[in-house]
Amino acid sequence: MAPAPTSSSPASDTERASLTRLILHQFRYDLRAFLRNGQSRFFTLALPVLFLVIFASVFSGGHQVKVAGGRIDTSVYYVPGIIALGIIAAAFVNLVISVTAQRETGVLKRRRATPVSATALIGGRALTAVVVALGITGVLLAIGWAFYGAHVPAHTAAALTVTVVVGAISFCCLGYAVSSVIRNEDAAQPITQAIMLPLYFISGVFVAVSVLPHWLVDVANVFPVRHLAAALLVAYNPHTTGSGFSGTDLLIVAAWGAAGFIVALRRFSWLPLGH
Repeated sequence: MAPAPTSSSPASDTERASLTRLILHQFRYDLRAFLRNGQSRFFTLALPVLFLVIFASVFSGGHQVKVAGGRIDTSVYYVPGIIALGIIAAAFVNLVISVTAQRETGVLKRRRATPVSATALIGGRALTAVVVALGITGVLLAIGWAFYGAHVPAHTAAALTVTVVVGAISFCCLGYAVSSVIRNEDAAQPITQAIMLPLYFISGVFVAVSVLPHWLVDVANVFPVRHLAAALLVAYNPHTTGSGFSGTDLLIVAAWGAAGFIVALRRFSWLPLGH
């Protein structure tokens, strides 16, 4: 009598282990490449700090913003908003630019000869985005605490961490999806800025949503930037009771990320698109 089939075979276990090793290998490579690139480090790490200092300083001096449960100082409000910007810069903007450049200059074409699959590339880059996003978050939280008296409530710290991780992975997948339709490396940066700058303004990153027209907020609610910023604000808001998880916002961000992952895998190209 033949043995009953098991839920996993040695071959499938080996394949999963191999994929995990490739993802971790790609993660180490991507992280080293990021740390060695001065321009990427500046725009990913220094730019969010500059934005926080500028916005928090300009709108400080007794100004307050209405949030769920009460009001908070404007300088405090900008900390989670700029954290959202930092996550998107690390996981989306820089990724679209670098992946497009690697594809159009033939770097990905050469990598095709290696065992690294598209899934391993995306997975490794997602891990890099998570690590960098957590680093940016830590720096911005420290600045907010030291200079603006803003701190994360202890009971919402886990929610903030989970939100950063979900946001980084989701926007990484979206970055790969968007890069698959950009055919020219010179167009990558203008396209990403054209997409993101309007969304920053209408999603509560640069301007509090409480002062925006309702129709603009309705438009912003369609896109994941608004929901990432909202989830971070819930976790950072000192008036928040409970665990601080914004379930609906996180589900919407994750759904966008899942859609981006599907598009990225289906449209992923090792070969240049502009030739």
